[in-house]
Amino acid sequence: MSHPHEVSAAADHPVHHSQIEANGASFHVVEQGRGPVVLFLHGFPDTVETWRRQMQVVAENGYRAIALDMRGFGDSYSPDDPALYSGALIVGDLIGILDALQVPTATIVSHDWGADHGQRAMVMRPDRFNGIITLSIPFLPRGELSTWDLLRSRGLGDLYYAFDMMKPETDDRIRDASKSIPSALYWLSGEPAEGTGWDPIDAKRNMFRPAPEVLPSWADPAYVKHNIETFQRTGFRGGLNQYRGVQATFEHLAAYKDVLIYQPSLYIWGDADGLCRLFHPVPPTVEEMRETAPGLVDVVRLEGVGHWPHHEARERVNFEIIKFMNGLNAAVSATV
Repeated sequence: MSHPHEVSAAADHPVHHSQIEANGASFHVVEQGRGPVVLFLHGFPDTVETWRRQMQVVAENGYRAIALDMRGFGDSYSPDDPALYSGALIVGDLIGILDALQVPTATIVSHDWGADHGQRAMVMRPDRFNGIITLSIPFLPRGELSTWDLLRSRGLGDLYYAFDMMKPETDDRIRDASKSIPSALYWLSGEPAEGTGWDPIDAKRNMFRPAPEVLPSWADPAYVKHNIETFQRTGFRGGLNQYRGVQATFEHLAAYKDVLIYQPSLYIWGDADGLCRLFHPVPPTVEEMRETAPGLVDVVRLEGVGHWPHHEARERVNFEIIKFMNGLNAAVSATV
């Protein structure tokens, strides 16, 4: 099985930036390549630029990569009202962008908050999304309790990092992106020594502690520079509103209670990721994860990798994306 092509020059597959109107709002969208569509969804604190290496590989392998600054980030629609960050509305963003680009069906590649929204999109619109790769976030169907109430029921209401993220003062506390972005990249990764990296239930090991001045070799300088400049300009309020919108998401998705993901899916995670360690202290098996995602193809565990697998283990993640896409499209072709 050949590895996907990774070409530094994009001459054969130029990158196209545009502002797309979707449901009355404007979104910064980046496209590259031609063929079946792969829709990339980023998380926090991040931007569309997080996917540029994956988009290049996707384009080189005969697919059309589409990525966007998600609601609340970069040059996309960023309302101040936290209630406007419900996952139901964000799925509407994705459908609106696909409609504007006249794309009938897409496969999702997603990370962090993007993974959460991508999973909701799979449940809500199986007619528009035929498969999903999620990085770092396992799928949890909408149940009896919201995510925050579920964590409170486990006694984590005063410990879990997201409750601190939702406080109004956090916007200003992390406002200096020249410090916040390098800190998040370093502490959430697998780079720190065991026992010192990010722990989502230990405030002393939070992601915004001062980081070493020299970033890890996997952190591309151009990408880091872009994110610092972007968040210095926009602030973090839109991104933090992703956390503040969780309760609204729960309320708006009552009709999707207990609905599973039946389309083909792939879960990729780093075993040094503090969040994954909390979600599943024991590495999950394919059989276990198929209880909520019956179409799951595989679970890929990356040793020594933290919360940024598409950066820390770029070549492996790129390989898995193309393998999944080729398998998915071969199956589609066989049924036509």
